[in-house]
Amino acid sequence: MPSYSVLNIDPRRNADKEALDKVFGEGNWTPKGTGGLPTVEATAEYETCKDVVVALEDAGLTPPPEVQQLTAAARLARAGAGARLGAAGRLGLRAGAASGQIKAEAVRALSGDASGKKSEKFEFKAETSKLLDIVTNSIYTEKEIFLRELVSNAADALEKLRHMQTAGEDGKVQTPEGELRITLKTDKDAATLTITDNGVGMTKEEMLENLGTIARSGSKAFVESHGKDQDVGKNVIGQFGVGFYSAFMVGKELEVYSRSAVNGPDAVGHVWRSAGTDDFSIEEVSNEEMGDFGTKIVIHLKDDQKEEYTDADRIKGIIHKYSNYVGFPVMVNDKQANEVSAIWARDKSSISDEEYNNFYRFVANAFDEPMLRLHFKTDAPIDLKALLFVPSFHSERMGAGRMKHGVSLYSRKVLLEANTDKLLPEWMRFVKGVVDSEDLPISLSRETLQDQRLLINIRRALTRRVIGLFNTEAKKNPENYNEKVFPEYANFFKEGAASDMENSRDIAKLLRFSSSETPDGKMTSFDEYISRCDVAQDKIYYLSAPSREAALASPYYEVFKDANVEVLFLYNAIDDFVMSSLGEYGDKRFVAAESGDVDLSELKKTRSDDDKDKDAKDKDESKEDKVEELPELEKAEAEALQDWFKTELDDVLLKVSASTRLKSSPAIVVDHESAALRRMMRMVQQGRDGSNAANDMPKQQMELNLKHPIVHKLNAYRKSDTALARSLARQLYDNALIAAGLVDDPRTMLPRLNKLLEDLLKKSN
Repeated sequence: MPSYSVLNIDPRRNADKEALDKVFGEGNWTPKGTGGLPTVEATAEYETCKDVVVALEDAGLTPPPEVQQLTAAARLARAGAGARLGAAGRLGLRAGAASGQIKAEAVRALSGDASGKKSEKFEFKAETSKLLDIVTNSIYTEKEIFLRELVSNAADALEKLRHMQTAGEDGKVQTPEGELRITLKTDKDAATLTITDNGVGMTKEEMLENLGTIARSGSKAFVESHGKDQDVGKNVIGQFGVGFYSAFMVGKELEVYSRSAVNGPDAVGHVWRSAGTDDFSIEEVSNEEMGDFGTKIVIHLKDDQKEEYTDADRIKGIIHKYSNYVGFPVMVNDKQANEVSAIWARDKSSISDEEYNNFYRFVANAFDEPMLRLHFKTDAPIDLKALLFVPSFHSERMGAGRMKHGVSLYSRKVLLEANTDKLLPEWMRFVKGVVDSEDLPISLSRETLQDQRLLINIRRALTRRVIGLFNTEAKKNPENYNEKVFPEYANFFKEGAASDMENSRDIAKLLRFSSSETPDGKMTSFDEYISRCDVAQDKIYYLSAPSREAALASPYYEVFKDANVEVLFLYNAIDDFVMSSLGEYGDKRFVAAESGDVDLSELKKTRSDDDKDKDAKDKDESKEDKVEELPELEKAEAEALQDWFKTELDDVLLKVSASTRLKSSPAIVVDHESAALRRMMRMVQQGRDGSNAANDMPKQQMELNLKHPIVHKLNAYRKSDTALARSLARQLYDNALIAAGLVDDPRTMLPRLNKLLEDLLKKSN
């Protein structure tokens, strides 16, 4: 006897029994099965789907419009073995060739082509228990997420009821007692967790559809049925129809009591029961047992889960983490566990500074007030709401280790990922806050985004907004920015300038440095530097030094001071990396003062009279610091000295040349590796065999000041006392390394220095 799966029909109901009698003949069918969709066994066999349609019409039942509009063959080709027939949507038969419900020969006859070749169509099958196992145990990363899913479903039920009431459908729905809310009750003795809402509820048919069909979302269907009303979906959370089944991660059996608020005051309640196996049951319950309209889910907890999920504090913590802003009160054992209002979704004008500060303290787990905040909404290309804060201080400065990201991602006010690193670049990890969207393409588990390109666009938009926040503060409140904001977050900005290639030019606008033109303790930007420099200057010069005093006394600064050219002073090791990474700013190239590529002769020619007067004044003020210049050595003498120098110090020198920049110093090394870079490399190599660490320096290029008395005296000793001249040359080289910051351990030069002093004392005697 073939089986027929009957959709939307209950063989126990008289009207449905009469309909079955008309189709199959009285006494020719019997009910079969207790769970899932009802089925019947019938003696009647229909050769084709068309025969079924004819039988329906003969029984006085009108097939659905889609059946009337299509021929039997076309309908079968379109719907295959999943054809759904019925009386105005009430009665239907699932024609399934694979199960023998409609003969395979009839399927082949109706779907064959003109050549007579036949093809078979089958419906997909699935083992419900295995499908449930996949849904409950393979989708979600944490068991606690089941509570987020059930609370979200309850919030959707409340939202549907609220929408129907506000949309003028008051006459169609019952008004619940008290405010709309979600209630959770823990019972340690019974080992149950109960989630109740006084929302729209469900009829028996809706329980069959929503709970008996895996991956069917009643919330999504509700939104789609109100397609013209664009506001309907804004607060509805559900999308996939699998979240309910996550309760089986912690529950061995579920009971769902529901009474629809749509079918009038006399609506009957029902209870749905399942142990997560192949079947479920639905039975009617009295209104006394059911209570008010809405839905109640009773989770009978597994033995290894009952201690954790009957703990009220644990439940409150999960609500606080995932569902703090669902839009309705969430009560745990009669105490409210959530905030209800998502402050980021409100209009800025309605939020006080105190509310902003309180929210910041919550999301940042802090006690201070934020230094800056950013609150914005966008509609295109995606709905996006963000409320971000810049704390007044950061923990890395206090040696607390590298911070984790502090921005959490929400979808429709439900947490997707806390403190995610996907929304902002690594250098912005100090930013705190939330980002929310109503139409994020999230994964089935609602824990991650699916569209990586969209995520990249969101990240790009947020990054630019945060950079814009700092730029705005720098322009509107330069004193606050230079004295508070930048000093606190300077290293983060520099990290971004060196690592975030996409935004490095914009980040560069945020940087501030000390300068030869600014008072001690004040800083300047690249734009301000450019505004002050000569029109012919195409470079931005910088000098690395441990302090301002060291920079001003550096031999590398002499030529810039003489030419009155501004130099940026860099005091931190990371600054060299920043300049190297940026390369240029606007149309001006960054050049280190230690570089051999320093030629200010052209700038001197173009300087204005005012600049020249200032130069003269500076020279008069610095006469006390200057060493008396002697006539420059003759060309032949100079070349001989350079060759001798190179020969005597061949182990450390690559090249020796005459300097055009030095005034008060006898010698410098140029085009050497950054001292900061060298220190960083030594730190990286720390722990390895460093026995040759002091000797791993590459050969240097040295410049001699041929007008300096020391160089003149050295040249004389070169001819009269070779040993002393050799010691002086080595010390001159060491001094140049010290000036460049390249001496790793100055103690290594002490024996040579003592020997030199001893030789000089002997010579003086």
